[in-house]
Amino acid sequence: MNVKITENNEIRVVAIEGRLDTTNYNELESEMDKLFKNEKFNIIFDLAALQYVSSSGLRVMLMTLKRVTAAGGKFILCNMQDGIKEIFEISGFTTIFSIDNNLDEALNRF
Repeated sequence: MNVKITENNEIRVVAIEGRLDTTNYNELESEMDKLFKNEKFNIIFDLAALQYVSSSGLRVMLMTLKRVTAAGGKFILCNMQDGIKEIFEISGFTTIFSIDNNLDEALNRF
């Protein structure tokens, strides 16, 4: 898994590439901890290159959502491939998260 974080005004775009699972979820968790320490609470996860997400990866996303919401920020997911979207639908997470089709849609919500 590779994580690349870019800034677009006050919004952090977190692009996740590869597989997010039990072997590497802590890397993403660590990156999110760094953002929260710097009080960065408007976050978009760009999932265009995410190939697989396990329950451990879903937990990191859910914890990020809770932390962002508690701080008064926004957390949006975008660019989900069909397989990832299916995992979110099966888990019921499509009703919990704000999900946009592409990055431009997500950025326009801010």
